[in-house]
Amino acid sequence: MSAAIANKTYQANAADRERDWYLVDAEGKTLGRLATQIADVLRGKRKPTYTPHVDVGDFVVVVNAEKVAVTGNKLEAKRYWRHSGYPGGIRSRTLAEMLERQPEEVLRKAVKGMLPRNRLARKQLTKLKVYAGPDHPHQAQKPEKLEIET
Repeated sequence: MSAAIANKTYQANAADRERDWYLVDAEGKTLGRLATQIADVLRGKRKPTYTPHVDVGDFVVVVNAEKVAVTGNKLEAKRYWRHSGYPGGIRSRTLAEMLERQPEEVLRKAVKGMLPRNRLARKQLTKLKVYAGPDHPHQAQKPEKLEIET
């Protein structure tokens, strides 16, 4: 009688992971739908080698962040809050004000909200490069165009 051969579960590690670079044009894309798909790429969930506790994700370069689309009246209704830590130190801005002042931060915060709250996700968020306009300094990495389903 032959011994049964057990299939071993694959565990990704830093030695055998491959990191690709992807380019996303955010012009006309809905903010939330775009952010979920970027978060999946950063975590590596689109790869067959996905391992939840290992960073196997890819780099994502987003251009035209200032031209991202939102539905409804979110431009006036959605607020971004921050607190200085002092009494009475809470401040807020609307989405329209944020897009005018810091359009890169809007997309970064949306993607951050869709990642887990742990050390690994903070590391994965550093692989996100967001730019307000159409130019980016990552031509040397030869990023592939990433198709985003709408």
